Amino acid sequence: MANGVEESDISAMEKGDLPLMVSTDPKINLAQKLLAELIGTYCVIFAGCGSVAVNKLYGGTITFPGICVTWGLIVMVMIYTVGHVSAHFNPAVTITLSLLGLFPFKEVVFYIISQLLGSILASGTISLIMNVTPEAFFGTTPAGSAAQSFVVEIIITFILMFVISGATNDHRAIKKQGGIAVGMTIMLNVFVGGPISGASMNPARSLGPAIVKRNFKGIWAYIFGPIIGALAGGFVYNLLKPTTRSFHDFLKRTQ
Repeated sequence: MANGVEESDISAMEKGDLPLMVSTDPKINLAQKLLAELIGTYCVIFAGCGSVAVNKLYGGTITFPGICVTWGLIVMVMIYTVGHVSAHFNPAVTITLSLLGLFPFKEVVFYIISQLLGSILASGTISLIMNVTPEAFFGTTPAGSAAQSFVVEIIITFILMFVISGATNDHRAIKKQGGIAVGMTIMLNVFVGGPISGASMNPARSLGPAIVKRNFKGIWAYIFGPIIGALAGGFVYNLLKPTTRSFHDFLKRTQ
């Protein structure tokens, strides 16, 4: 271990396999990464969910397309702001990267706690500064059945993780454009999935508002759907990567 970074991580850094959203600087410690996750997730939820609340409270002033653009822009901006430290903002992404051997397993729980805390704090802030009625709930609830939302969440999170894998994880990618690709994917997914499921793609995005406003309708779909979709997207993209490395090398990197 060197300066808090595992040898396997350093090897991955040298090969260019670590994603844009994970720092390659061994001088950045875990506490700094967790702070980046907390602040980044806070900003994402405050802007994204805030736009939903404002639109409902003030007669559709932002409009649905405006909400879609807000989600895409805030994620893109925060990736470029703290991506050199850490910019997952999503437990499903963190879990997937760890299972792909691109992120240390031992840090997963700490990351998820930071992301959930950021989401809860942002949701609490929105509730404090706005008179959020039950009708103006800014979380995610199924428009139809929970099962329908579950399927939609799997599909759109699959697309999101597939893009993340291609635009930021692959050493062949032009990573400077990775944040733009991820932000645009979220925007497009909200356009398609928003009217059906609310287009969460992120368990933290749904859990924060649910905990603060005590509205857990169909919450299981927003926890398991994104995780399943992200895992599928990440592992399917892996099939497109060069196969020169052995399975033994993969196991060694995940230990």
